[in-house]
Amino acid sequence: MSKKNTRHDGRIPDQLRTISIKAGIAKNATGSALCSFGDTQVICAATVEHRVPPWMRAQNVEGGWITAEYSMLPYSTLDRKRRDVSKGKQDGRTVEIQRLIGRSMRAIIDLKKIPGLTVWIDCDVLRADGGTRTASITGAYVALRLAIKKLLKDKKIEEDPLTDSVAAVSVGIVNGMAALDLDYIEDSAADVDSNIVITGSGRYVEVQGSGEENTFSGSQLQEILRLAQKGARELTILQKKATRDK
Repeated sequence: MSKKNTRHDGRIPDQLRTISIKAGIAKNATGSALCSFGDTQVICAATVEHRVPPWMRAQNVEGGWITAEYSMLPYSTLDRKRRDVSKGKQDGRTVEIQRLIGRSMRAIIDLKKIPGLTVWIDCDVLRADGGTRTASITGAYVALRLAIKKLLKDKKIEEDPLTDSVAAVSVGIVNGMAALDLDYIEDSAADVDSNIVITGSGRYVEVQGSGEENTFSGSQLQEILRLAQKGARELTILQKKATRDK
């Protein structure tokens, strides 16, 4: 590998940061995990409530629901980040990310198999160094999987509702080169930035991508998707280890 293809932290283009998923980090949650992508750290917790949203009851919708909340703790960034509650409203980025997390979890579960239950997914960023939404989704699945296992063990549900696993990873074009799993330095300098959500079977849940004052070609898009698939496969293996799934 030539120096021009080596990134600022020594990684090669298709290399993830050091990934760590520690299960059972939050004692009071039904399922939880501390997910680290390099220096980015997110606590993900799944908590089960024995009720569904009012709109489901009003419309007689069968099954249960999964929803998510996301926040960056004030000390997660170099400059203190104000809490949304102190501003009186959630910022647009927060709303976008928590909706993405919720959609990603609902894509791989049969909601009719969790009747009368709402699973809350809480993702709290302890440290931000790029990729907080991808780490949140990857860790959220582990928390959800552990919560489902507990519900099955306690006979709160009759059968496993999960149809697949799901993980997410970022890919960008930095200095003309496609690179997997961007940290903050790369993300802030990227010509193209994308976040891609992929199931364990390799199907896409969501592809977010845009040029940052730049454009990208079809061949670059194909390379972005190739790197994302590679990264997602590696993340899936780590998720299975964390949940002790075969």
